Amino acid sequence: MSTRNLANVIVDSLANAGVSIVFGIPGAKVDGIFDALSDHPTIRLIICRHEQNAAFMAAAVGRLTGVPGVCLVTSGPGTSNLVTGLATATSEGDPVIAIAGTVSRLQAARHTHQALDVVKVLEGVCKSVTQVSVEDQVSEVVVNAFRRARRYPQGASAVALPMDLIKSTSVKTPPFPSLSFNPPTYGSSNPRLRNAALDKLLAAKSPVILLGMRSANQAIVAATQRLIKDYTIPVVETFQAAGAISEGLLHRFYGRVGLFRNQPGDKVLARADVILAIGYDPFEYDAESWNVKPSCHNIIHIDYTDAKVSQHYLPDIELIGNPADIIDELNSSMHTARPSFWNGAEDALESIRQELDSWEATATVGMSLNEPVQPIQFVYLLRHLLPKETVVAVDVGTVYIYMMRYFRTYLPHHLLCSNGQQTLGVGLPWAIAASLSQKPVPCAEKVVSISGDGGFMFSSQELATAVQQGCNITHFIWNDSAYNMVEFQEEAKYGRSSGIRLGGVDFVKFAEAFDAKGFRVRTSGELESVMRAALAVKGVAIVEVVIDYSKSNELMRNVIPDDYK
Repeated sequence: MSTRNLANVIVDSLANAGVSIVFGIPGAKVDGIFDALSDHPTIRLIICRHEQNAAFMAAAVGRLTGVPGVCLVTSGPGTSNLVTGLATATSEGDPVIAIAGTVSRLQAARHTHQALDVVKVLEGVCKSVTQVSVEDQVSEVVVNAFRRARRYPQGASAVALPMDLIKSTSVKTPPFPSLSFNPPTYGSSNPRLRNAALDKLLAAKSPVILLGMRSANQAIVAATQRLIKDYTIPVVETFQAAGAISEGLLHRFYGRVGLFRNQPGDKVLARADVILAIGYDPFEYDAESWNVKPSCHNIIHIDYTDAKVSQHYLPDIELIGNPADIIDELNSSMHTARPSFWNGAEDALESIRQELDSWEATATVGMSLNEPVQPIQFVYLLRHLLPKETVVAVDVGTVYIYMMRYFRTYLPHHLLCSNGQQTLGVGLPWAIAASLSQKPVPCAEKVVSISGDGGFMFSSQELATAVQQGCNITHFIWNDSAYNMVEFQEEAKYGRSSGIRLGGVDFVKFAEAFDAKGFRVRTSGELESVMRAALAVKGVAIVEVVIDYSKSNELMRNVIPDDYK
């Protein structure tokens, strides 16, 4: 039996899994895999400036393509630096494979240089962590890591490789074929339960669809759109489900919900008698925030995985399987009965719809004047300046509340945010991954990312990566020289803020130091012209927008009372 180099077996396994990009930072414990990647004809190796950002980039590839993104790091701090990125990926459903080099097997039990118990460090943030102990395990370990990462709920799987194994040239087991890396397929749900759900839905007077983060794939989106095309069923999205409703079906869309129970979508949910929760995960928006009186709602849970039951989320029926198939079968059965919903409540729905759109009436007020830039002015302009197919990655902070509430998008995974862990620093790395993973030509189309001045500095070193790799990104920084999302919440609690002051960075010069284009907007009158110029840059551009957050405390006001109907 012929033998092979272990590093090549790993790299060929990645290729068979459909991987086309690997993000990483080299080190002596893992350099054999970097060497094998350097000659590979179909996998592009992207060198990052911090392992956390490599994990962010891998997660974005997983979210955008469905194929697990891969990050490759060395031992010790190289591995521990992955924790935040992998925690974000696992809790937000992004499939990732983390490959970490370790000290040799002989050294593993010693108190020695860069020794780290990888399994203990990563097991709390991954679906699985496996340390390879013999050469001929490696193919099995890698294929099963991919399968676990892609099995719902999706997340990160980690593989730890001792450096002496990576050097091995005596591997007898070849890589598994491509079909082996495919995740399990899901069919429809139990027919008896599906019929019970149909009966409950047909008996409803005011049903509402709540789309959660696991609904953000094209098949589920298409099935949902087929259902609501014929029936008056309002749709509400969580932030990570953004883009599920097409422009032609906006009359069924009642906005996004998250963080604070004060949105039009929250009002629609409060008036529902039956809620179809599709791909909903409470990690993104806890049920106690929208289902404050559980006895008032019947919940039909439709998902790949079972419900995470709580006092506020106890579904009457769980339909587990492929949500797209389940929705289509419910839709087909409903055509016989032709139900009519929300009869007599049309005026209430129309009033909520008008509230949803009311912000646009004030978005252009004062835009041509020499006044501070208002957040909604920026959101309004960005939507009108960008093609609808543009991917927009939003960092966490006050900026993400405005963007996720008000920025309209009509395709799933075209408006990205971290709404589970709310991890600062994801914006730019996600944009880099989105640019590099474009097909058929990487970096051909513009990608936009947005952050606050605080969040940007968490991953700003990756500007070097973006420029070096030829990315086509315009990144906007809303600058108020503070951690404003913390500031307005502290002021609401204590009447003052503490620990939130920032400043001290010239972002135009910062951009130019990395050979990117730098722009600055100080007033609303110059906003549109600068945005147009920056978006026209073929390459990397940074735009500092001096933002007026004087009204940001309104984002958490006017919470809907518990007895709202």
